[in-house]
Amino acid sequence: MNRNKFLKSAALLSGAVFMNDLSFAAFDADFISKRPPLAKRNFQSKAIEEAIKKFKAGVKNKELAYLFENCFPNTLDTTVFHSEKDGKPDTYVITGDIDAMWLRDSCAQVWPYLSFIKKDLPLQKLVAGVINRQAFCVIKDPYANAFYKDQSQVGEWKSDFTDMKPGVHERKWEIDSLCYPIRLAHKYWQITGDVKPFDDHWKQSIISILKVFKEQQRKENLGSYHFQRSASTPTDTVPMGGYGFPVKPVGLICSIFRPSDDATIYPYLIPSNFFAAVSLKQASEMVRTISKDYSLADDLKNLGLEVEQALKKYAIVKHPFAGDIYAFEVDGYGNSNMMDDANIPSLLALPYLDAISVSDPVYQNTRKFVLSENNPYFYKSSIAEGIGGPHVQKPDMIWPLSIIARGLTSTDEAEIKLCIQMLQKSHAGTGFMHESFNKDNPADFTRKWFAWANTIFGEFLWKVYQEKPHLLNA
Repeated sequence: MNRNKFLKSAALLSGAVFMNDLSFAAFDADFISKRPPLAKRNFQSKAIEEAIKKFKAGVKNKELAYLFENCFPNTLDTTVFHSEKDGKPDTYVITGDIDAMWLRDSCAQVWPYLSFIKKDLPLQKLVAGVINRQAFCVIKDPYANAFYKDQSQVGEWKSDFTDMKPGVHERKWEIDSLCYPIRLAHKYWQITGDVKPFDDHWKQSIISILKVFKEQQRKENLGSYHFQRSASTPTDTVPMGGYGFPVKPVGLICSIFRPSDDATIYPYLIPSNFFAAVSLKQASEMVRTISKDYSLADDLKNLGLEVEQALKKYAIVKHPFAGDIYAFEVDGYGNSNMMDDANIPSLLALPYLDAISVSDPVYQNTRKFVLSENNPYFYKSSIAEGIGGPHVQKPDMIWPLSIIARGLTSTDEAEIKLCIQMLQKSHAGTGFMHESFNKDNPADFTRKWFAWANTIFGEFLWKVYQEKPHLLNA
């Protein structure tokens, strides 16, 4: 059945009846691959192809095997543009249906391939190219979140009230945009031992990151960054002259936007500050070991420790339902925003980012809170349950990222299995994950081509296949 016929059929049925009583196998019994033809794939990796063959041979659930084959290589198949620049690997990575490279998304899209790079040199060079380009982007504008391949391109947000430059797609300041490149670089270095990407140019990007983080602690003034947009969507612009609502300087770092690209309410975004504390320590280790710049390494480490201490003092609040939990946002004055958003970093995903132990009692209380109806962006139906957010401007829209993050951070087999089942139900016959889907009808979804969701879903399935394969065949 083709996609148009499928959607017409889906529209005639209630979501609950459709999903609970019928199997998608009835609509696509053969589960034919949706990957581009071999000649049209942007990049081919022998190691990833071997993993796909292994998964398909070892998993009896044919629909899951079909989803893995489509989703896991989606970043390589469709979104990477790999070449050389000045004799160094250079890789531009689009998000999917938007031709721009987000620092966050590009890291997250290639992250699941890191465990394969030691046995696939071309794949290793592709990842090194991502690291090189990200360093270039950070040096160009450490406050920007997304960039174009063409450095002369002027994009659709050129009229934003901020310091826009050619080559910058969007200039929304988000802490995690500077954490993700460090996370990728550190893991790449750990796995390969290769230090070629970590030259003086890369070190300059780390110096830029440190400068921005310190500036956005706002100990002396509001800093240089401001942002406003003529927009009908409130979360697309920033109050108070573009600087955001006031904060009390307490050692935390202001993030004017969330990983969803939505404006924060209270600028101390707690998940991103946790991420920053980890990233600063990782950057310190790399600078100390590779660059031998002990002064810079100490500055990075000390800032990470300062953020860590401030989190202990200001991030924990008492909730009437869950007890002591981590707030989503605070302002240092005692005010807090109690919620979680689907994007990563999120409160739910903190263990996935190595920012906190999954056994931490406050995290467990927080997990209980964010996966309950006490979280205003938690949605539940007979089909699925998960977290959304204000980004898609509609209620009841669950993001697969939240279900994947739940599965990746769970130690409970029943919960992991539930997450797999919900994700399997969510693809609406398309063979891919989406940005979000309606809790009552997965055929109502946003973004049919969103490579991050596809590839991290593949990461989740591969992890389960490696550690608990029986959950895929149950």
